[in-house]
Amino acid sequence: MLRDEQLSILRDISQSVAFADDRHGKIGELIADGYVMKDGDLFELTAKGIAAVEEHPTSLDASDVEQTSASSDRLI
Repeated sequence: MLRDEQLSILRDISQSVAFADDRHGKIGELIADGYVMKDGDLFELTAKGIAAVEEHPTSLDASDVEQTSASSDRLI
């Protein structure tokens, strides 16, 4: 099961949003789990990553992102 923070990262990658370096370690976990692949300097969602984003289509606004950071242990 993906945590809110992981889904946020997948959404950012799907929308080609740049993110802070501190999230790169978390991307490594998503790569290992088959949700993301690295193509040169870019990250792309795999079919598994796309399916995960489509299964949880809620968009996160700024307050949700702050809440996600505070509750990263919560499972979906």
